[in-house]
Amino acid sequence: MAFFKGVRIIVAGVIIGAFGGYLYWRFIGCTSGTCPITSSALNSSLYGAVIGGLFFNMFNFKNNNL
Repeated sequence: MAFFKGVRIIVAGVIIGAFGGYLYWRFIGCTSGTCPITSSALNSSLYGAVIGGLFFNMFNFKNNNL
């Protein structure tokens, strides 16, 4: 349980990013199917999850030793 307390903001970023990636695929997406990221819902959601996790990691001040 202590591990989850340290990474909960990152997990929230991954979930929000995956949802955002899915919404991007659903409403904007790539109609021709030649776009490598937005051609499928899985690719778009995974990319959004990675970007969301990295973005929310910037706000994880507990592990910074500055």
